[in-house]
Amino acid sequence: MAVPDAALLALLGRRDETLRTAEEMLDADVHVRGNELTLSGAPADVAFAERVFTELITLAERGQQVAPDAVRRTVEMLGAGAETLGESPAEVLSLDILSRRGKTIRPKTLNQKRYVDAIDAHTIVFGIGPAGTGKTYLAMAKAVQALQAKLVNRIILTRPAVEAGERLGYLPGTLFEKIDPYLRPLYDALHDMIDPESIPKLMAAGTIEVAPLAYMRGRAQPVTTGVLTPEGFRPIGDLVVGDLVVGSNGEPTPVLGVYPQGEKDVYRVTAQDGSSTLCCGEHLWTVRTAPDRRRGKPWRVLETKDMIGNLRAAHARRYELPMLTAPVEHPERAVPIDPYALGLLLGDGCITGATTPAFATTDPELAVALDAALPGVVVRHKGGLDYVLNRVRAAGDVMTLENPVTGALRALDLDGTRSHSKFVPTDYLLNTSAVRLAVLQGLLDTDGGPVTQVARTCRIQYSTASARLRDDVVELVRSLGGVAYTRTRLAAGRTPGFAAGRPVGYRHDAHVVDIRLPAGIEPFRLARKRDTYLAAGGGGRPMRFIDTIEPEGRAQTVCIQVAASDSLYVTEDHLLTHNTLNDAFIILDEAQNTTPEQMKMFLTRLGFGSKIVVTGDVTQVDLPGGGTRSGLHVVREILDGVDDVHFSVLSSQDVVRHRLVADIVDAYSRWDAETARPDLRSAAPRNGPPQDRRARRR
Repeated sequence: MAVPDAALLALLGRRDETLRTAEEMLDADVHVRGNELTLSGAPADVAFAERVFTELITLAERGQQVAPDAVRRTVEMLGAGAETLGESPAEVLSLDILSRRGKTIRPKTLNQKRYVDAIDAHTIVFGIGPAGTGKTYLAMAKAVQALQAKLVNRIILTRPAVEAGERLGYLPGTLFEKIDPYLRPLYDALHDMIDPESIPKLMAAGTIEVAPLAYMRGRAQPVTTGVLTPEGFRPIGDLVVGDLVVGSNGEPTPVLGVYPQGEKDVYRVTAQDGSSTLCCGEHLWTVRTAPDRRRGKPWRVLETKDMIGNLRAAHARRYELPMLTAPVEHPERAVPIDPYALGLLLGDGCITGATTPAFATTDPELAVALDAALPGVVVRHKGGLDYVLNRVRAAGDVMTLENPVTGALRALDLDGTRSHSKFVPTDYLLNTSAVRLAVLQGLLDTDGGPVTQVARTCRIQYSTASARLRDDVVELVRSLGGVAYTRTRLAAGRTPGFAAGRPVGYRHDAHVVDIRLPAGIEPFRLARKRDTYLAAGGGGRPMRFIDTIEPEGRAQTVCIQVAASDSLYVTEDHLLTHNTLNDAFIILDEAQNTTPEQMKMFLTRLGFGSKIVVTGDVTQVDLPGGGTRSGLHVVREILDGVDDVHFSVLSSQDVVRHRLVADIVDAYSRWDAETARPDLRSAAPRNGPPQDRRARRR
């Protein structure tokens, strides 16, 4: 065989160590003279040796150092029939995953390459095999590769801390100091692949999260927390799989999983507009900072506890929350009165029930619009600012027929309300976005107005004497994707106003609502207000920022998984939150030490655009207590054959540590088979109750 000049030195190795290793492992005689490689011996031995050296020459021509280990791997792969499967050892040993400071990470065995290929091809991959086969290390390399290629936004590394029974509270030190020994193998692999100086920054930003499995499951809210559904807000604890909740696009999305989390410490997360909700310390929030926005970076996903004490940046609020991308769409409901007309009457109407319904305005345009929106009613100008809503009488009608407006108001329980007790009925609050917007337009055309500001889009100000109506207006604004700030002007101490030339004191507090609506939502129909609003730039981009996170005691909690593509759902005050893992590369290491329940909990955390790799050795189960089956052993029975889930099995032939490790693994396997120990063969725990251990000793 002729060896190219560029490959000769790499093929021979330092002091011919590569060539000597080949001679030891091959039955054919090997001689090198100049650039010629001569093989002699039995035809079958020579043919096999020729295939080995062909692969080694290919590796050398690709500029790789052909170490003795590469010779052993090539001989093992060809001996195992790699060629018949169409797989070349040179392709396996030259598949670069990650390179850093001259060190390249690549698979070293055929099964390792199949494992790496499976990670590329499947969403969930289980890597099962003995220690030293590179299960975790290769998965970590693929995770870092995916992060650097921007295929994912974050890496999540976890493993069960079973040696402490996942009860870390009794250990001394901080949480980091408690869990560090259990996560050290993950940290070591991470430091091999990423600049150690950048790792703390990536962890602080939430790009890399390392935590024991017990801390992965508590993305929860109290069972009494309201979650928005098409029928209105419901306690999250009442939801079941299949129920519909509202997602960030305003559309219904089904609940895929409901997971009770027990009693936890909970916190109140409050935004600067006063909206707030409760959640546990591990609950996830999609946020971004001002630098993220300027640089066009994607949204981050952070836990509640990671933001505590870090909510300000140079006195500005640090974390921006996402807003609804479209108005919430509730099912259409029949209503007895036009929604715009209702808004006008709630603003400037007299609906006390003591007299015929009336309306007062300085804008005749509104009286015309009210007349057009109320069939069977004529809006008659009484004088000055006052208009009366009379029933249209037909020939033969009796005087006792009910006014259509009065009848509609009675049906809505609004008849008899006054300025301080008016409200928006539920059938309007939980209706289509068009109905809700029409009600809001009526309210703003009467008691609201545009407020222009230099170099800013236009905001809106609304005032009312009814606290309940104030809250309903806030609800309407938030459901349309806007933000609303409220303040109160107390009646006591205010300078009296004047009516008919005489002073009139204030009886009730005035509630002022400052509103910002997104572009595309028209808040006014009245021409003069609409023109001012549009001339000032109209709606812009309403924003919410986290203002405070305060402890609120303990409560029973639950978490849900939803089918929305971004995993966001609408909770109290129309805040958007979620608890699944999107656009993440998630590795669960030492998975043989999970229970079946923990394995289910972990796998159902999978979000859209994410990938999960689960690694473990079913012969090394350390679960406490007798009779507990390993979640890794059970999951293969459950998920075998499920599409996009792959099980890669590695053996002692794939051990890449010291060669003695493979021999030790094989020796233990032979001993287990000879003694026929059922606990290891079935992957049950090694440490059972005392009576079981005594029986084994006997």
